[in-house]
Amino acid sequence: MNTLKFYPRRFRDDYAKNIKNAGISTSPEDYHNKIFFICTIFATLSLSILIITKKSFLLFLLVFAILYTFFYFKISLKANERIKKMESLFPDVISLMASNLRSGITIDRAFLLSARPEFDPLDKEILKTGKEITTGQDIIFAFKKMAERIDSEKISKVIMLIISGLKAGGNISDLLEQTSSNMKEKEIIEKKSRSTILMYVIFIFFAVGVGAPVLFALSSVLVEIVLGLSANLPETTTAATSSLPLAFSRVSISLNFVIYFSLIFIAVTDFISCFVIGLVNKGEAKEGIKFFIPLLAISYTLFFIIKGVISGLLLESISFI
Repeated sequence: MNTLKFYPRRFRDDYAKNIKNAGISTSPEDYHNKIFFICTIFATLSLSILIITKKSFLLFLLVFAILYTFFYFKISLKANERIKKMESLFPDVISLMASNLRSGITIDRAFLLSARPEFDPLDKEILKTGKEITTGQDIIFAFKKMAERIDSEKISKVIMLIISGLKAGGNISDLLEQTSSNMKEKEIIEKKSRSTILMYVIFIFFAVGVGAPVLFALSSVLVEIVLGLSANLPETTTAATSSLPLAFSRVSISLNFVIYFSLIFIAVTDFISCFVIGLVNKGEAKEGIKFFIPLLAISYTLFFIIKGVISGLLLESISFI
């Protein structure tokens, strides 16, 4: 059964692209069936626990959605990481290719000799393209197919530059060497720019991971104090309170509601902030998803620690008074 066919075409294409870019040899349909089966098993196990504890069936759907989202982003991040690694290795590959050309080797042979184990995973694409060229396929067509397989804008632009050089009949070795040098300089500039925006990332991380839990902890303690004080208020008649400018009554809000609201809001804030961190730091929102679990753990830990400490101190002071 192909469970992937039940999704929109755009999602299927995006999923298949991520599978290809992640270097997974399994077909997208088989891989998705495997993930769907794992999510269903865990969700069913959680459902049996929920039936025993008499909880809502919506939690079963929540478990399935969380697991499915986790595996989806895991594949997407793996694909991005693989592409980024190939982009960082490509300048060394074309520099080695330029050296091979200067030694008098033909361009197809020079390209094939550039496939070294230290260039993994780019070496597999080079070997595949090199074999296509040696078996008689047009070199320009083989390079275009390689650019489509790698699915990297940077590498595609460099390959198109090489194709233009081949068509023009210029000095390919000098072109490759200059391109390699330019790519390395661009990478250095990108690293410097990342260091300058690191301050913004730290600020967002601190505001979300520290500031928000502290404020929510304080608000929950305040509600707890107000509930405690209102519970001790004596019952007053309407005639007695009508003459007062302010009327005090018991607070109907539950402390558990405030705590659950705080925990949910912290999780949502952390999730959205991770997208912002990824966009600012790496240029892609989904790159920040890997910070979600550590950020959520820090936020929840601070929330409960601060709530426990402040609640103990203030409640003791109020009871003493």
